[in-house]
Amino acid sequence: MLREVYSGRVGTYEVCDASPYLKSAAKFHGEPTDARCPVCRKENLTNVHYIYGDELKQSAGQARRLAELPVLAMTFREFHVYVVEVCRACGWNHLVEQYLLGRDGIAGTQGEAANAVGASGQVGAGRAPVRGGGRPRTRLRPGAGE
Repeated sequence: MLREVYSGRVGTYEVCDASPYLKSAAKFHGEPTDARCPVCRKENLTNVHYIYGDELKQSAGQARRLAELPVLAMTFREFHVYVVEVCRACGWNHLVEQYLLGRDGIAGTQGEAANAVGASGQVGAGRAPVRGGGRPRTRLRPGAGE
């Protein structure tokens, strides 16, 4: 998609379409990154983590801070996390990662649970959560599968 924008075949108005809700979620729940926006290059991107799952009930679809995910992972059996990168300046947004978290599939010891969500209590970058079946995270990048 970015290749199409850079070549002029797709206008920025078509890809910089973040909703006001997404921009608000980035402001209040997002995690700043060191990556510059690939479209406007005015500011760094913010990652927003959305959670979905049947067991979450009214919490499904909410944006959560990264630090909240380990607690949720120990509370609920299984839920999906979708990471969306957002530029608060121009509205660029893109799904960059999705993965499963939850206590199902984590063997019974606290040490193994800590490894699944990171010893520091945060889901580590590049760490695949320990899940039943050994499912790794799925990373989606601009231009991949589009």
